[in-house]
Amino acid sequence: MNGAVLVAIVAAIGNLLQGWDNATIAGSVLYIKREFNLESEPTIEGLIVAMSLIGATLITTCSGALADWLGRRPLMIISSVLYFISGLVMLWSPNVYVLLFARLLDGFGVGLAVTLVPVYISETAPPEIRGSLNTLPQFTGSGGMFMSYCMVFGMSLTKTPSWRLMLGILSVPSLVYFVLAILFLPESPRWLVSKGRMLEAKQVLQRLRGREDVSGEMALLVEGLGVGGETTFEEYIIGPGNDLMDEHDLSGEKDLIKLYAPEEGLSWVARPVTGQSTVGLVSRHGSMASKSGLIDPLVTLFGSVHEKFPETGSMRSMLFPHFGSMFSVGGNQPRQEEWDEESLARDGEDYVSDAAAGDSDDNLQSPLISRQTTSMDKDLGPPPHGSLSSMQHGSIAQGNAGEPVGSMGIGGGWQLAWKWSEREGSDGKKEGGFKRIYLHQEGVPGSRRGSLVSIPGGDVPADGEFIQAAALVSQPALYSAELMNQQPVGPAMVHPSETAAKGPSWSVLFEPGVKHALAVGVGIQILQQFSGINGVLYYTPQILEEAGVGVLLSNIGISSASASLLISALTTLLMLPSIAVAMRLMDISGRRSLLLTTIPILILSLIILVVGSLVDMGKVVNASISTVSVVLYFCTFVMGFGPVPNILCAEIFPTRVRGLCIAICALTFWIGDIIVTYSLPVMLKSIGLAGVFGMYAVVCVISWVFVYMKVPETKGMPLEVITEFFSVGAKQAAAIKNN
Repeated sequence: MNGAVLVAIVAAIGNLLQGWDNATIAGSVLYIKREFNLESEPTIEGLIVAMSLIGATLITTCSGALADWLGRRPLMIISSVLYFISGLVMLWSPNVYVLLFARLLDGFGVGLAVTLVPVYISETAPPEIRGSLNTLPQFTGSGGMFMSYCMVFGMSLTKTPSWRLMLGILSVPSLVYFVLAILFLPESPRWLVSKGRMLEAKQVLQRLRGREDVSGEMALLVEGLGVGGETTFEEYIIGPGNDLMDEHDLSGEKDLIKLYAPEEGLSWVARPVTGQSTVGLVSRHGSMASKSGLIDPLVTLFGSVHEKFPETGSMRSMLFPHFGSMFSVGGNQPRQEEWDEESLARDGEDYVSDAAAGDSDDNLQSPLISRQTTSMDKDLGPPPHGSLSSMQHGSIAQGNAGEPVGSMGIGGGWQLAWKWSEREGSDGKKEGGFKRIYLHQEGVPGSRRGSLVSIPGGDVPADGEFIQAAALVSQPALYSAELMNQQPVGPAMVHPSETAAKGPSWSVLFEPGVKHALAVGVGIQILQQFSGINGVLYYTPQILEEAGVGVLLSNIGISSASASLLISALTTLLMLPSIAVAMRLMDISGRRSLLLTTIPILILSLIILVVGSLVDMGKVVNASISTVSVVLYFCTFVMGFGPVPNILCAEIFPTRVRGLCIAICALTFWIGDIIVTYSLPVMLKSIGLAGVFGMYAVVCVISWVFVYMKVPETKGMPLEVITEFFSVGAKQAAAIKNN
């Protein structure tokens, strides 16, 4: 995973530049006002600071579509170029209008970085450490602010501080970012797959994961191209089948699936757990609150998953750890086929089988399935109609009723499998259904293992070697609906390039799962902006000044301007350890848990600030209480409400429209930022400091309720599995609403 960590660190430099720029303009505007005589023109002064916000908002309106069209990497490189050019123009700036233009260019760079860095990290990071790596932008942003405040503070101590040099130095780290991006940032493998560039995506994944065999994750990325399919939950009892089933005829057990591993002829038997609803996880573990509509069924669904599934800390499958490799993650078979857009030129027979009744699928080759001779093939003899050859670098599972399953590890303890089931239709012709399965062992206590379902013809082993597994079943992205009407023999599949050629579509935004995800993403971005961070930042220098810090610094010969810069630097420095703790907890406690834990502390801090401004307890006591509250607020905010909204928004949308949806959420962020920033002085005059902080506390209460009712836990889950869960949860919520 070192490759993914390095890539995330380099990408997060874009947020370091954003933090650097925010701190630099806050310090240099004091000197800009003096040179251009702006004391009597507050509008121009406000524009100098706000132009970056305006630029970020403008570029965000089109950044999502550009990211889905051109890719993530080119736009991050363009962001570094915009930072660099704006730094040079600010270094020159002969008048205020050139400075405003430079700030606009800088805003373009900020907007691209803030929008795309979380998306890029989410798309390249393994599920197990995705949360930690996506907290890096928050850490580097605060680190950039600290370094910039220190630099500006040092310059402020000189006889003639130069604001042009303060702003122009931005070009140096921007150039470093540009070089590192060119050298170390590959294109997002998910974006490459969405464009049908399979070979490039495979090479990038091999580099990011540090291993040759990435077939499981490649297949997962292809499956991520599908949006809006019918998804159901099924549950299986899986156990060793060699000893139990060899003496029994399986032909009469149509609900049994026999699973084969490629090692030493090992096999297991899987049987669906009957009597479950389509979302069995929720029906058995859902709370009464979800049924009454108080809690979103999606939240209950995700919560049930995390309750039932054991914690996973590696890419290795958790299934059958004592049986060996049931679902092979690493294959020893030679590679016979590479995916790429050029393979579209191949004959259609390579991936669409004939419908003639006498044909078998011996000549069937889909991009996902390679015909390879294995020991299992020899054991099974000629394959029946609809059977699959072994999955590329994976394993094969053959059901007695024509239900083969191939499976590969996709991270977070999840497995990707496919199942082809065959039945006779009313006209006597064979009909088949090709299904994709996301499979995960459930956290069933050992005493219950093997007791839920008994395999016919054999007693359940006393040592509990049977495992209960949950399966998320839906139609594969490559299983074309048009092909179903042609009655193909076997699972005829289109090439990934054909699926990718569909591209992003605005209509996808109206799919129930995508709409549900947008409601969560936009809602949490709005609440974050109105939770008080801008107000507390605005008021911090005044609070610390009242606490006597300014007096202490002036006594040792530091000017008031320099003192305010040093205070801001110290405040930012306090955030860094808290963000480091959040990085550690993001993939252990989870995003939802961090929000539910930290938001009450924000509420408490704001209430104390309200009390401190209303009750006179003495100047020293009031200042001390306010200082502690501000520090507590900052440290808690950057642990939860600071990084989590961007992390969540980068995880919950389908690959095909992820850039577009992220842009909508980012646009909400910037508009909220502008509203809060410019309404704050007005509100301070109208309702006072206590009223402002009281309003922020109310918003934080609303935020906690929103998170509790609407925001699911996404830690450790592959992005494609998360979007499938949103699809299921949205449809269940609609069903509950209709009933």
